[in-house]
Order: sequence, then C-alpha cells, then structure tokens
Amino acid sequence: MNQYDVAVIGSGPGGYVAAIRCAQLGMKTAIIEKYSTLGGTCLNVGCIPSKALLDSSHHYEDAVKHFETHGIEIPGEVRVNLEKMIARKQAVVDQTTKGIQFLMDKNKIEVYQGIGSFQDATHIRIQQGKKESVIEAKNTIIATGSKPATLPFITLDKERVITSTEALKLKEIPKHMVIIGGGVIGLELGQVYRRLGADVSVIEFMDRIIPGMDAALSRELMKVLKKQKIKFYLSHKVKSVQRKGKQVTIKADDKKGQEVSFSGDYCLVSVGRKPYTEGLNA
Repeated sequence: MNQYDVAVIGSGPGGYVAAIRCAQLGMKTAIIEKYSTLGGTCLNVGCIPSKALLDSSHHYEDAVKHFETHGIEIPGEVRVNLEKMIARKQAVVDQTTKGIQFLMDKNKIEVYQGIGSFQDATHIRIQQGKKESVIEAKNTIIATGSKPATLPFITLDKERVITSTEALKLKEIPKHMVIIGGGVIGLELGQVYRRLGADVSVIEFMDRIIPGMDAALSRELMKVLKKQKIKFYLSHKVKSVQRKGKQVTIKADDKKGQEVSFSGDYCLVSVGRKPYTEGLNA
C-alpha cells in the first residue's frame, strides 16, 4: 500500500495548488481525480472554456458588425462554424489541463485517476471502473469543488433542458435560449449564443442581475447586455419547465403574481452551484 503525508481529493484550482504547496514543503503528496483530465470544473467545464467561447464569439461579432467600417471586406457571408469553434475551445482546455499535469510531474506529485472515498480517517479507496486500490495518507485535503444546482421541479435531460456543462458543447446554435438565473455563468453563455445569432431571454428571481454584485454595477452591466438585445425578466419566479419534442416551455409568475410563459428550443438552468460531496463517505 502506498503511503503519503498528504492526499488531495480533487484537482481543481483549490486541489492542485494545495498539492503543489504541500510537495514544495517536502511532503509526499498524492492527488486523486475522478475525471480523465486534471483541472476540475474551472479548466474543463467552467471558466476556461466559457472564456474561450466568449473570445471566439466576440471575433465573429466584430467581423459581422465592424470589419466593413474599417475597410475590411470579406467576399460572401461571414458564417459561424460552431463545430470548429467548439473544437478550438476544447484545444484551449486540453492545453491548459496538460499544463496542470506538467506541474504534477515537476513537483513529483502522484496522480490517481478514480473516485476517492474514505475507508477510514487515514485510508482512501480509489475506484476506477472495476479497478480498486487503497492508499494511506496522514492528512487529507477535500477539494471536490461544486456542480451545477437546479430547482426541485426541473428535470435536467441534458439535451434541451441543460446546465452550463452541456451549453459549452452544443452542436447547433439555439434559435431561442431561455436562461433561468441571471448570475455570472448564465450571462456569459447567454452572451456567447446571442453574439452567434440566438435570441436570448434571462429569467431572474431577484430584482436585478448578478444579485451579489454592487447594485450600480449590476445596472450598468444590464445596460450593456440589453444593447446586445438580450431580454431580461426580473422578479420572476419560475414554476415549471416542460419539454415537448424540441421545444421547452417555462412558466413563471411575474412580480404581480400573474403567470407568464416562455418557449425556446433550449433552456439553460443556471441557478448557482452546490458542493460536490457525493460518495466521499466522509
């Protein structure tokens, strides 16, 4: 059985940085990651891929709206190749995650692929498919991060009713994307698909977007997004989300308590994130 001074469960920005610091301080360190690549949510299905798509969609919007003004003429119509755009996003992700693997190798941190769970206070079982192993660690850092939250009455089919994870790899540009939640994640992805030509509607329970942000900044951001023709429905309480074929119907009560209905071909549920602690047996 392999023994370590420190084992880290989770290889996101919290986990891999903690592992590096432990190794730098002379501790024998291991890191356990359930997915095939390191970096956690941020690098794989969060900050990095969303920024890559924001960048690509900005280039497209710039070409469509501003190139001609600068005397740049493109024969024919400027078109989006979403498949190539998603592939470029994935290339950025791959490059970044390989960088984390390099840091693990450089700092002599042993990487275990699999699901880590506690056998007892000092023993961690690692399950990878049918393969199972156990390591011993004097200390364990739990850095399992978070996953998309949802509402109790919403069924995420991950095809038409989706989370940010699926929104980062769609195979088509939505005609109308309805976003439940006016937080950072939903607004970023809403911007991406609005720039690419989708109609985007944002339904927010609170009376302003990004409720955790200073109110003045929130108002300024909404002005910018409204100029991009993103529609906002504030102080709306979503009651139901139903999919029928390729259409999703969302029903909500507005601030006067009157029922309103929204219909789109995609519904992005973006109501925050919650701790990912399942299976730890902690």
